Amino acid sequence: MIRQAIRMKVYPDKHEEYKKRHDEIWPELEKAIKAYGCHSYSIWLDEEKHLLFGYLEIEDEKKWAQLPRTEINRKWWTYMQDVMETDKDNSPLTVQLKNVYNLSE
Repeated sequence: MIRQAIRMKVYPDKHEEYKKRHDEIWPELEKAIKAYGCHSYSIWLDEEKHLLFGYLEIEDEKKWAQLPRTEINRKWWTYMQDVMETDKDNSPLTVQLKNVYNLSE
């Protein structure tokens, strides 16, 4: 399994809306996330700095890289673009984080 961690930013007045939208995540998006090889995906919010921290476990980076090309993923980006910092194509501004320590059993 390949571990990835990302950082994004949610607007200060949109914390609750961001959570609400994730609570109602569409079944078709969840299905696509799994179909493109993600077995675990968690997101945490730093409420003071308005930063989102995402942790993913994926099968294959090339397979996972195909998800943004799907219609359902682009629909999700459009739905979320008013609550978080995004690129011109509505994709979340994302910073890949470097793993510096890992404890595994």
